[in-house]
Formats: sequence, structure tokens, C-alpha cells
Amino acid sequence: NGLMQMGAEFTIRHGDVHAFADRLHGADITLDFPSVGATENLVTAAVFAKGTTTIDNAAREPEIVDLCRMLVAMGASIDGIGSTTISIHGVERDSLRPAVHAVVPDRVQAATYIAAAAISGGEVLVRHAVPEHMEMLLRRFDDMGITVEPQHNGVLVVGPEKLKSIDVVTLPFPGVATDYKPLVVALLSVADGVGIVTENLYPGRFRYVDELRRLGANIRTDGHHAIVRGVPRLSGAPVRAPDIRAGAALVVAGLVADGETLISDVHHIDRGYDDLVGRLASLGADIARI
Repeated sequence: NGLMQMGAEFTIRHGDVHAFADRLHGADITLDFPSVGATENLVTAAVFAKGTTTIDNAAREPEIVDLCRMLVAMGASIDGIGSTTISIHGVERDSLRPAVHAVVPDRVQAATYIAAAAISGGEVLVRHAVPEHMEMLLRRFDDMGITVEPQHNGVLVVGPEKLKSIDVVTLPFPGVATDYKPLVVALLSVADGVGIVTENLYPGRFRYVDELRRLGANIRTDGHHAIVRGVPRLSGAPVRAPDIRAGAALVVAGLVADGETLISDVHHIDRGYDDLVGRLASLGADIARI
């Protein structure tokens, strides 16, 4: 809808989407939901649009800020970076220039290694992790008994002897992101007590719960809630990675499961992680690709 407000036309033929536009023009766009993908696409499209485009209820995740800063370094004109209202003043195509830009560190990868250290009771320095990018998650990890200390080059993680159960609600940034949820559920699976995880962004996104149950987790779903009763130990079993984050959560759970855990469909994990297996193995995990 935002692109249509900017002058784009869309047709669907035989399952394919065809888009047409001579040149986009500025528009005042209000998103129904602060979608990361919608915000990124609208910002990028508006850079060459004629006039000014204003996006209200924009997503403000670190990745959005990073994209905007890169575009500005290339010559784009963008106001309100990091806020819920972003204004992009269109420029001519020949106004952009090459730029050298370091992409912001992947906060979900960082959270995965934090969870791996926490569930196994280890002590790990996660280099280049930016605590400000996952502040709310780290607060909840602290409530679970996980120590995460900011360092000049990352965060130092110290896992507790026993995790504590908590309740978690997913929300748009700066809240606890939905991509963190499978990791939290995996941690709660072996924590003391009962924790409830509420999915407010994508109701029903609990496809991985059945796989954690195969490992012995005690999890019940009720609508957009997952009720997790911690168990003393998980048991290794064959499981399937249904998506990127769920696959990573199964790896984390497998680190503390008795016996061998065999995870299939790991191509999903490869889409979101560079050498997850190798990095965990370097920390002492008994993990290998076959």
C-alpha cells in the first residue's frame, strides 16, 4: 500500500507480482504495524522519489537505523533516523556516491551465543555484541539469573547453576523481538518453575514446540501463549529445524540434552548463521555436521 501511495502499480499474473512506475513520488504513509521489512523497503524506494516521503509508525530496529545511516553516507537525505517518524527527501540518481560502511552486528546471532552459554552454565565473551541493541532481552536474561556484563569489545556471559523461569512478551523494538522467542522457550525448558511466553507479533508462531517436546520439554500452547514447565533434564532425539530461529533454539537445547540430538533440515540454520557449529565446537560443545 505504501508503494502504491508513492505511485507504483501492481498486477498479479499466474502467481507472479509485476510492479510498474515511471518515477515514484513522495507520500505521507502510516504503517498499520511497525514492520521492519516494510520500513526498509519504503525508505529505500523513497530515496529516489520526487519530493518528500514521511513514514509514520516506522520500525526503529538497529537494522533500520543502520540502513538509513548507510544511505545518508551515500548521499541520501533522511530525517528522524531511529524514531517512529522518518522523512526521506528524494534526490536525483546521480547524487548518490559510493561509501564504505560496516554493517551493524547481528543481535540475534549474539543472543543465540548468549543463550548457549547460559543454558550450559558456561562463561563466554561474545565479541562485537552491542548490548544497547538487545537491552530488554538482557534485562529478562538477568531475571533468569544470567549474568551479562558489557565489555569494550562485546559482552561477557556467565551462565547460572540453574535458570529461573520468567514470563516474556514479544513486542516491536525496543521490546523483546519475536526472533528471540525460540531461544527463550529453550531456556525455560530447563529452568526452575513455570514460564509463560506470549507472542504478540505473530500469533501461533510456535512450530518448534513439538520438536522441543521430542527432547522432553514440557510445553503447552494456548493461542498465542506457550506455557513452559521446566524439567530437570532434556533427552536427545531426532528433531527437525522448521525455520532459522527455531533451528538455533534446538541446537541450544541439544547442548544440554542427555545423549545425542540429531537435527535435520539444517539449511534453515545456515540462512541465518555463519558457522554456528564451528563456533560452538570451538567453545567445547560436542557438535558436528554429518
